[in-house]
Amino acid sequence: QANVASSGYPTPAGCFGQISTMQSSSGIPSQETLPIPSSLPESLPFTSSQVVPLPFPMAHGTTTLAFMFQGGVLAAADTRSSCSGLVACPASQKILPIHSHLVGTTSGTSADCALWKRILSRELRLYQLRYGRRLSTRGAAKLLSHMLHPFKGTELCVAATLCGWDGGDLFYVCSDGTRLEGSLFSVGSGSPYAYSILDQGVWWGLTVEEATSIAREAVYRATHRDAYSGNFVDVYHVTSKGWTRRTCDELIHTYFDLLPVTKI
Repeated sequence: QANVASSGYPTPAGCFGQISTMQSSSGIPSQETLPIPSSLPESLPFTSSQVVPLPFPMAHGTTTLAFMFQGGVLAAADTRSSCSGLVACPASQKILPIHSHLVGTTSGTSADCALWKRILSRELRLYQLRYGRRLSTRGAAKLLSHMLHPFKGTELCVAATLCGWDGGDLFYVCSDGTRLEGSLFSVGSGSPYAYSILDQGVWWGLTVEEATSIAREAVYRATHRDAYSGNFVDVYHVTSKGWTRRTCDELIHTYFDLLPVTKI
């Protein structure tokens, strides 16, 4: 049985597998108010003074982007995982399918992003099994924000863009609990370069092919200038029918496609 806290939110007695929601007068849980799962610690066991110092700076970067257009939501990212000045993995997957209607771009620490993707994916599946319908993209973003907020100020590093289809929805969620809604986001060390392409090329009336081309070019331009991004460009397309993986091309092909003609 769920206990009702002083704030008015029900607190489930179970752990992460339990999703509790405020009940409406019709008995159907509201997606607008999602409580924090009870298994999240009220106080973290370790203080900053107890953190083991790293042998070298764990600098990392990436380029991820997502935008809405008349054909759905498009998400793109490079595939290079970096650790300080090293390429840790040239073919990591930074766009992660979360549910049948939802994918998320990830930026930050790879292990943290993969873990929280699995947690969110499980919670959405349990919600659907329990209530017989999918949780909206807005509800998923609010749930993830609530789960991440208690870890604010720790070493946790997650920056995700949730791309779903409920008529088209796009949310940015950060590990400090930040939740932003928008129609275009680019996250990572290469995002300033990607925005230079997206701001002038993205508009509502794009076709799927045009949107895919702009997304590939934006990632390419970012990887050309950002040392922490590179290798491949991964593109996902989300519509009312679900998500599809459009392309995963090596950036060298994009390089030759976009190589400017030099006069001799």
